[in-house]
Amino acid sequence: MKFVLLMIGKTNREPLQKLIQDYQTRIQHYLNFEAIVIPELKNTKNLSVLEQKEKEADLIIKQINNQDEIILLDEKGKSFTSLAFSEYVAKKLLSSGKRMVFVVGGPFGFSQRIYDRANGMIAMSSMTFSHQMIRLIFTEQLYRAMTIICGESYHHE
Repeated sequence: MKFVLLMIGKTNREPLQKLIQDYQTRIQHYLNFEAIVIPELKNTKNLSVLEQKEKEADLIIKQINNQDEIILLDEKGKSFTSLAFSEYVAKKLLSSGKRMVFVVGGPFGFSQRIYDRANGMIAMSSMTFSHQMIRLIFTEQLYRAMTIICGESYHHE
C-alpha cells in the first residue's frame, strides 16, 4: 500500500518546508509515502471562488486513479485523537491494497465533485488552519501514528 499526500500549491515558508520534509523523511522509514504538489492556479483575480475550486478539482482528478481511496483533509471531516488515528491507519494498512490519497485543497477548500469522489474526510482540528499548516500537522500525525503502531516511544500518553 502506498500513502500519498496530494496538495494544491507549494509550501512557500521555508521553516514549514523544512519541518514537513523532516516528517516526510521519517514517515518513509515506515511507509511507502509520497507527497505530490499540484501547482497553484495562476491569474485567479478574475475567477470566482467556485471557478477556482472547479479548476483545482480538474487538477486533483488528474492525479488520482479510480481505485485510489481518497481522504480529504477537511474541517467538516471526522476528528481523531492521535491514538484513534493510529488505529485508523493500522486498519487501512491491513485492509486495503489501494493507494491512500490524503488531499489538502487550496485556500477555499474543495469543489463538490471532489467531495463526491472522496471515500472519507478527516478534520485535523476543529480550529481552522492554513492549508500550508495542515501539511505539517498531517505529516507529524502520520509519523506519530506509525510510531504508535510500531510501539516506539515518540508518543506519550
